Amino acid sequence: MTDPLVSTGWLAARLGDRAVQVVDATWYMPAENRSGRAEHEQAHIPGAVFFGIDEIADATTDLPHMLPTPEAFAEAAGALGLRREASVVIYDAQGIFSAPRVWWTLRTMGFHDVRVLDGGLKAWRAEGRPLEGGPVSADLAAVEPAFAPALVCDLEAVRRIVADGGAQIVDARSGARFRGEAPEPRAGLRTGHMPGACNVPFGDLLSPDGTMKSAAELRRVFEGAGVDLAQPIVTTCGSGVSASLLALALARLGREDVAVYDGSWTEWGGRPDTPIATGA
Repeated sequence: MTDPLVSTGWLAARLGDRAVQVVDATWYMPAENRSGRAEHEQAHIPGAVFFGIDEIADATTDLPHMLPTPEAFAEAAGALGLRREASVVIYDAQGIFSAPRVWWTLRTMGFHDVRVLDGGLKAWRAEGRPLEGGPVSADLAAVEPAFAPALVCDLEAVRRIVADGGAQIVDARSGARFRGEAPEPRAGLRTGHMPGACNVPFGDLLSPDGTMKSAAELRRVFEGAGVDLAQPIVTTCGSGVSASLLALALARLGREDVAVYDGSWTEWGGRPDTPIATGA
């Protein structure tokens, strides 16, 4: 099993190596009124291309940053110069937040050597490592479409799981949102959670410095929330971003088969015909 995380030292030693490609996946919640792309152009890890989560997405739905078709993704990945034979390292400015979403997206679209920078740009800056500004021009790459359906759950699949208990649903939202005690940040959504789901707030998987906790600590967090690590798991959150962080943490525990519910609570909580539970 390969650790899905790499250290800042590992990446620093390989900057400029054609076999390693770096991707900036910085993304902010709409209410933060910040632009990952603008910040990327101000300062990024040398050679990093910017992956716009809201741009490389399905434009036919009003749900946020849903997966594009394999063909649309292949075209976008090729425009960024991403190559399947390279080791792709993804980071974000917060530490570990939105990078796992792109890690999961690339894996779902047939990239096999994809990892996340532990601590992200936050750790990179703190260590005084090199940065550069301005846009990055990439050489076009030929990327053939591919898709791994087992890594994705859609609405109907989650309906079946809620009905028959065929997998564990693990929700990355805060405890207050999960229990229905706090409003959702997106307007028009009901509060609560999918019946039978477990709650593992994504922040519980991270250390104060923004790096991910050790495998032993991660195991304790999941098991403490009632997650059976030997059984099928689907992760969910508000819109599929922090659900991918849960999938990354589970991959660190050897569960590379975990599926992400792409629509997550924005889809489920926005419909009048889906069952909802409240409380713990």
